Amino acid sequence: MIDRDEFVGRFGGVFEHSPWIAERAWDNGRIATPLQAGPVHGALCAEFRAASHDERMGVLRAHPDLAGKLAIAGELTQESKSEQAGAGLDRLSAEEHARFTELNTRYMTGFGFPFIIAVKGHDKDSILAAFETRIGNDPETEFETACAQVEKIAGFRIASILPEA
Repeated sequence: MIDRDEFVGRFGGVFEHSPWIAERAWDNGRIATPLQAGPVHGALCAEFRAASHDERMGVLRAHPDLAGKLAIAGELTQESKSEQAGAGLDRLSAEEHARFTELNTRYMTGFGFPFIIAVKGHDKDSILAAFETRIGNDPETEFETACAQVEKIAGFRIASILPEA
């Protein structure tokens, strides 16, 4: 039987630097045992969706830039490092890195949070194409798109922690 501290310890990082989501899911009785990836994902996403706009914005702002300063400095969370490496973002040419940096800056200036995409199944070219498309979105559309991507990332992370039998 899992307790609250163990649950938060295992799933508190699923939403980047936001253990309060796992804490609320547990405290609000959304977690059933035995733990299964689908229901845990649903419970955590329900708490994320129930959060205030400012709280959700905080989750978005907790994400690192793609191929950005934290990656260069080696300061990404292990999950983000692995995800970005899997998409080839740790092997960009100088020209590609300059393009990502320019887009990151424009995006952050326009939306107030970093560009977020669930990189699993993507490569640097498809990520760049999505970046260039989404940078033209209006703020409300992009906020909702980024939130959906955060939930998708959470699903991948939960599946890696708790694969279905």
